[in-house]
Order: sequence, then structure tokens, then C-alpha cells
Amino acid sequence: MMGGHHAASGAAAWVAVASTAPYALGWYPVSPLGIVSGALLTAGAALLPDLDHHSGTIANSLPPLTRVLARITERISGGHRRGTHSLLGLAVFVALAGALGNMTAEIRGLGTVEIGAGMLSVLLMGFALKALKIAGGAARSWLLAILLSLFIALYAPENNGWLPVAVGLGVGVHIIGDLLTHQGVMVLWPLRIKRPRKIASMPVLSKLWKASGSLSVPIIGRAGSWREWAIMVPVSVYAIYGVIEAGFAALRELLA
Repeated sequence: MMGGHHAASGAAAWVAVASTAPYALGWYPVSPLGIVSGALLTAGAALLPDLDHHSGTIANSLPPLTRVLARITERISGGHRRGTHSLLGLAVFVALAGALGNMTAEIRGLGTVEIGAGMLSVLLMGFALKALKIAGGAARSWLLAILLSLFIALYAPENNGWLPVAVGLGVGVHIIGDLLTHQGVMVLWPLRIKRPRKIASMPVLSKLWKASGSLSVPIIGRAGSWREWAIMVPVSVYAIYGVIEAGFAALRELLA
């Protein structure tokens, strides 16, 4: 699935789960401003699994930091669409988000500063901006990511509590998105359960269970296909609707 569509699916998932507006589930309700900021963070989190590709778009989102992180992630995860695209990878990302959310520092004049959550927010914002083609060069990307993260820290400080939820949701929808492509994902990594030879001759099962051990439900086929666009255009519209609706609600609260 294309990077911009991963980001849009992450934002849409957050709107569906966190908003109490019409056409949303409201399973994890947050403030209107939390919906806006959470959508941005979840959009970025939906790109996290692709940090396993040292020359990919995400690796170049906030250079040189993301390039270094991508090389480390690629080595640890075993390559593209392996460790970071698995259930184990999902658990690790959520655990890291929780740990960073609890990382604080006492700074004179500022008191307790949530440095871990701040660093993760900058990283996720950089991913989202790059995938949505909002950022430009490295300097602009860093500036926008930092400014947006400061905005969230000042006006939606409760994000530290739901940061692991946003990360888990974003990574989860990314894995599902890539599962729907013809290449599929190795969901049970590091377990690699090879496809039996008998299944290779079965047209349907051979597409669902790849020879590499990856699982695939190829509804959208190749990344960027017309089927992907047919699914993701309404998903993107839903995400935009949810963010705009929450933005107006937050503005009314500020002006009240």
C-alpha cells in the first residue's frame, strides 16, 4: 500500500475509534483537540513499519536521524515486510511508545518535561508530513514536525496517556493494509512457516499462503492499483471529515 494511503488509514482509524461524532465508534473517546492531534500522530504511526527500508520514503523523512534509525530497524527486523510487519513488531512498537511516554526530565523553569513523548511525536509528525507530501526539504520537515509536536504538547497534553493506543492502532492498520496486497506480510515473524507443496497447486490457497511464508489476502493487488484507490479515497474522505468536524468543535470550545 502507498505511504499516503497508510497515513490516511491511520488517521481514519483514530477518528473511528476516538470520536463520538456521527459515523464513529467512540470506543476510546478523547477531546475534540485530541481527535485532531491523535489523527496526526496515528497517521505517522501508520508509517512506522516501513522504517525497515533504509532507502524508503520514511527513511528520508527527518534526515539524518531517520536514515540511521531505518538502517538499525532493517537489520534487527530481518528486512522489509518482516519483523516490523508482524504481531511481534506491533507489540514492540506499542511497548516502546509506552516506555517513551513515561520518560520525563526535570528542567529548571519548565518543571517536568515529557521528553520521551515529545521525541516520538516529532518522529511521527515527520513521517506523516513526508507521506502526505506536505514537507519539503530536511530543514522544513524538522521545523514543521517540531512545531506541530509543540502544539500538541501545549494544547493536548493528555496525549501521553493515549500515545501507545495511537501507535498500536497505526501500526495495526499498516499491517492490515499490506496484508491486502499481493505481496502480503509475514505476520508470525520470526516464525517462517513455509507453504506445503500440495497447496502450491491450489489456485486460491497458493495466493493466500506464499512460498516465502507470507500471508496475503490480495484484495487490492499491487500497491497503487485502482482497487487500492477505490478503497482509500472514501477512507481518506472519512478521515478528513472527522478531523475537520473535531477541529470546529475544538475551536468552539476555545471561543466559549
